[in-house]
Amino acid sequence: MGLISGLLTLPIAPVRGVVWVAEKLNDAAERELHDPGVLRTQLAVLNQELEDGAISLEEFEREEERLLDRLHAARARSMPTDRR
Repeated sequence: MGLISGLLTLPIAPVRGVVWVAEKLNDAAERELHDPGVLRTQLAVLNQELEDGAISLEEFEREEERLLDRLHAARARSMPTDRR
């Protein structure tokens, strides 16, 4: 970036900073959302809550299905699409 363009875009520098931070937060959230390790941990916690009586069987089944769907989608994303 040249000196002139740097000076001209200086007023929008805070906006670029906010956009950069938002992109980094989004990337971190996406990684956590699709991390199989995190999903397996959430399934273990869910199972423990069922055993402790903190949630009902219906709640457990509903949440388990949601987590297993996310785990399946995460595995599908990590599989190579080109199978020769």
